[in-house]
Amino acid sequence: MDRRAKIERRTRETKIKLELDLDGQGKYKIDTGIPFLNHMLSLFARHGLFDLTIKAKGDLEVDIHHTNEDVGICLGEAVKKALGDKKGIKRFGFAYVPMDEALARVVLDISGRPSARFTHLDGDVALVEADIVRPVTQRQEYDFEYAKQFLQAFVSNSGINMHVSARCNVDIHHTLEAIFKALGQALDQATQIDNRVKGIPSTKGSL
Repeated sequence: MDRRAKIERRTRETKIKLELDLDGQGKYKIDTGIPFLNHMLSLFARHGLFDLTIKAKGDLEVDIHHTNEDVGICLGEAVKKALGDKKGIKRFGFAYVPMDEALARVVLDISGRPSARFTHLDGDVALVEADIVRPVTQRQEYDFEYAKQFLQAFVSNSGINMHVSARCNVDIHHTLEAIFKALGQALDQATQIDNRVKGIPSTKGSL
């Protein structure tokens, strides 16, 4: 079964080409024009064992928002396209990943009903930018709100219901690194084919 997808997106703000192989080896070649996002998507691909190629050009002289969100849109579209009819997939996936003092959990369902929720790991309280520590000696342009925008675009276009939880008051780099690694592992788990599953993994017969 060939579970690959190619996506191209052109707007007045961005030009993106993306290729994804769900059954890859964790190979990646990523150039979004946003160095930190490149790093996060490299982790996602490597730890999810997805082959991922992205070439994006956007109006970064204005802001990174358009490019960041549109790459999320393209990745979501690629996952949805590569999954095809979704027959035989495990559908659900979850992962805990530590990164030094940070700890992240990602739980997802390829349900066709997209949503994203961000909470503290130790309680059902919304996780916000103020909860993430930004070292005063480190200039970090990519922040938690950008990560949320990226992930919201991703789930909205892939049809995934996702819950992201993280320990608060820890370094933003470590927090986001743990989240993207956990996303890769959880998505790998959910997209795997289980030979015991016959047809669509839903009592409704569709996802």
